[in-house]
Formats: sequence, structure tokens, C-alpha cells
Amino acid sequence: MASDPQRGQRGASGSSSASDQSGSEERKPQPDEAHSAFTPPLGVPYPPLPEDEHPTSEFALPSGLRPETPAEQEGSAFTRPSSTTGQTPMPAGSTALSYAFTPPHGIPAVRLTKEAPWQDRMRTMLRMPVGERPVPERLERADDETGPAVPRVLDLTLRIGEILLAGGEGAEDVEAAMFGVAHAYGLERVEPTVTFTLLSISYQPSLVDDPVTASRTVRRRGVDYNRLSAVFRLVDEIASEGITLEEAYRGLAEIRRNRHPYPSWALTVASGLLSGAASMLVGGTMLVFVAAAVGSMLGDRLAWLASARGLPEFYQFVVAAMPPAAVGVAFGLAHLNVQASAVITGGLFALIPGRALVAGVHDGLTGYYITAAARLLEVGYLIVGIVVGVLSVLYIGLQLNPGLRRLNPEQSLGDYNEPLVQTVAAMLLALAFCVLLQQERHTVAFATLNGGVAWVVYGALTFAEINPVPATAIAAGLVGLFGQLLSRYRYASALPYVTAAIGPLLPGSATYFGLLNFAQGHLPQGLTSLVQAVSLALAIAVGVNLGAEVARLFLRAPGIEEAGARRAAKRTRGF
Repeated sequence: MASDPQRGQRGASGSSSASDQSGSEERKPQPDEAHSAFTPPLGVPYPPLPEDEHPTSEFALPSGLRPETPAEQEGSAFTRPSSTTGQTPMPAGSTALSYAFTPPHGIPAVRLTKEAPWQDRMRTMLRMPVGERPVPERLERADDETGPAVPRVLDLTLRIGEILLAGGEGAEDVEAAMFGVAHAYGLERVEPTVTFTLLSISYQPSLVDDPVTASRTVRRRGVDYNRLSAVFRLVDEIASEGITLEEAYRGLAEIRRNRHPYPSWALTVASGLLSGAASMLVGGTMLVFVAAAVGSMLGDRLAWLASARGLPEFYQFVVAAMPPAAVGVAFGLAHLNVQASAVITGGLFALIPGRALVAGVHDGLTGYYITAAARLLEVGYLIVGIVVGVLSVLYIGLQLNPGLRRLNPEQSLGDYNEPLVQTVAAMLLALAFCVLLQQERHTVAFATLNGGVAWVVYGALTFAEINPVPATAIAAGLVGLFGQLLSRYRYASALPYVTAAIGPLLPGSATYFGLLNFAQGHLPQGLTSLVQAVSLALAIAVGVNLGAEVARLFLRAPGIEEAGARRAAKRTRGF
């Protein structure tokens, strides 16, 4: 091999330096640490230098291999990623869907926009499984900034739910309102629970923290849709406008202090108007109208007296059902040319608990079976009270005169068909129901018109020889559809637009026929009539609920996204 002159010079210099060092070592010994184990001994040349002066690490990428693609930064589950591994990129202008990283196949994430009604947003959250509910990302707060106290938020939520449940609102809507209030004040991980008389809510800050649970019992129930609408406006302000907790408490206190929009004497007059209009639906004359109104007003005053004495509601219904039946029996005993059966039928219209029936069936259809069973049991007790009151009077009248022909339903209530008179009577009946329910004045016109439309549809279907049960269901479905549309665009409850409008469809005649047949000892005929009355009542409740669900399913309010706007519960097949 050819020798490198530089290397030789370097070796010579190395030898000379080594000799100098050895001479110095003889003069002054050095410690062992001065000698390196990697230093070549004297007389041995240095090894050749590597071609690359920068040695590589053993973890360096070998030649011929491409470097790996850097991992994407982990993003939020509520924002759309720019690209997803193994998926086709979304179009640049696509804004309808947002995809989450988990699961990897890209299930559309629910977007709860502020423009949508709070009822739809909160009902969407309730109908989703707990593990799939989107939790908004928390904003970073300053050290001196604190949110509202959790116990106060839970207390406000329970008080709002108490007013809604006591006013007759469905269990799902009560839970949606409670969820909306808690969610608006930053309590995302909450679980409201509503039964017939008990409300509870549980909040758990995280998986490692202890939950905070509060409950409240509903002991008194009252019909006041004016207060119900005010509570819905308050919830809308909390969920959409973000008012403070103090402002929400002041608004709730004002709602509790507000008096009923109609005095007690107006309620008594409305009860008489309702019975008189119902008697005209089945062919009553003006004299029948006045007689039914007088009997119903007497029953209403007796019920108020029983309520003031602290009697349970069952006995109040027994007392309220007696005067209309007594007036009808008196006309029959006097042998006057008056349709006594129409007088009794009109009194029954004012007593049938249609509001509680619709709420009970609605709770059952939406999966709140305990609350539904309790509501339907309450309806059963109230109907038994009506039956006891009417049957007692009819039995006494038949004992005094067994041949009361004016009470015979086949002869007294024939096929009455006066479309104009019946439509006006149906609208008067709905108007009277609005006053009895203490509705706001601006909702009375809509509910009255809705009741007239329901009766026109029912009359047209029965004139076309369609069975009364499906005809009633279709008419009630339109009532529920229109009521849900009005409530969605007004951000209010649907009850003021629905409950009064179903008044003309209540099965007053079928109920009276069944009771009269029982009093006369005709059990098969009585059972047939009562089964028909129950079928009509269930058709009303199912139709109202179906109309509301159709409105939520196909008709979207402004601002709701096309994807993920509403999700129902998973199909269980009864398991």
C-alpha cells in the first residue's frame, strides 16, 4: 500500500510527542485516569478515519427505506378532520356532516345548533344513549372566574320541572326542560328522572368524582297553562339567551306570584258554556243548551265547595257529575219535550279527563311506563267517580219512573247532521276549554280554530261512512300536528294548542250510553258502549301523539341541520 505523507508526518509527530510525554512522565508520574483505554500504544499508527466524519446512530433509517409519514395531530371529536386515513376526503364545500375520529368509520356527529328550538335539541340528547351524547369542550376560565354553584343549579332545575309536571306536561318534555336548564349552566353530565310524583336529578363532574343528587316531590297539581307557557319562555331564555342564575330565579319567582288570568266565576261560566255546546253537538235545542249549562255550573260550584273542604278529587268528580244527571232526569220525569239525554251528555263532556288521558298515553308511547301507568290509573279513578255520580242519579230516576223514554238513547239521540251548527258548537266548546285550562289570551284563537278543524275533519270522515275510531284518530292527529307546529315556531308548549282542541272529539255520548244501559240492567249493551268510549279515548291520545311525532320527523324548524337533527332510541324488539 502507498504511504500517506500526511499520515507519516502525523505518526512522526505522534512519536515525538510520545517521547516528550515519556520524558515528562519520568520526571512527574501521572495518575491512571490520564491513560485512555482507547488510545493506541506507542509505535502503533492511528486507524484510518471514516469517510463520513459524522457517525450515524444505530436508530437511523437504513438506506433504501422511506421515512414514515408524521402522525396527524389529534383533534376534537366535534370538528371535521382534513383527512382520515383509509377514507375518501370530504368535498371542500361540504358542511352538512361532521365526522369524529372514533369510531373510525365516521358516524355523523350530532350538532346541536343554537338556532334550533331547545325542545328539539334537548329531546335529541335524551333519546341518545348516554355514551353517545356529545359533551361540549370546556372553556378555559381564569383563576378568579367561577361558575354557578352546582346545588343552586340543581335546585332551579327541579323547581322548573315541578311546575311543568304539576301543570300536566309529559314526562319527556319535563326531562328535556330539566336537561336544557342544567346543560345551559355548564352541567353536561346530568341525568334527570321524572315519575308521576317524584323528580330527581344527578350530576357527576367526572368519572372519579362523587355524584351530586337532588330530588323534589310534586304534591299538588293544578291546571294553569298560562303559568306553563311562562315557564317554557323562561327555559328558552336560559337555554338560548344565557341569562344568569339570579335572573332565572327572579323570573321563576314572578311566575309563581302571577295570578290566574281568569277568575273563578269565569271558570264556572265556561263550564256551563262547554256543556251547552256539547249538548248542541248531539242535537240539543236552545232549551237543552240552557239546561245543560245550568246543571254543569251547579256541579262546578259543588266541586269547588268539596275542594275547599279538603275532599279528595275522586269525590269532587262524584259531586260534579250529579247535577247534570239530575237535571236530565228531572226533565224526563216531567214529561217535557226536551232531550234529557243530551243534557246528561253535555255534562259528561265537561268532566271527562281528556288532558290526563292524552298525557298518560303520550308517556307510554315515549317509554315512560311508570309515569304512564300512574296517569292512566288516575284517569281510571276519575272516570269511576263520574260513573258513580251519574249512575246514582239514573238509578234513582229509573226507580221513580221505570218507563223514562226521554232517557232512551236510541230514541232521544238520533242521527243528527247539521254541519254549520255543529261546527259552531265545536268551536264554542274549544273556547270554553281554553278558559277552563287558564290559557293565555293569544293562544285562545288558535286553539278554537284547531278544534273547529278537528270537528270538520271528523264529520267529513263519518259522513263518508268511515268507522268513528279511525276517524277520531285522524282528526286528533291533525290537532297534534298543528299544535306541534305552533309550539315549535313559538318556542312554547304544545298543550295549550292541543288539549282544548280535542274537546269536541271526547266520547261523551258513548260514555252516557254505557252508563244508562248499566242502570237499566242491560250489561252487554253497556259493556259495548263503554268499550267504544275507551277506544275513542285511546284513538284521541294516539292520534295526538302521532301527529306531534310526524311534525318532529318531517317538518324541520329553521336552523336545524339535516344530519343528526333527531335520533330516536334504538330498536329493542321488547327485550
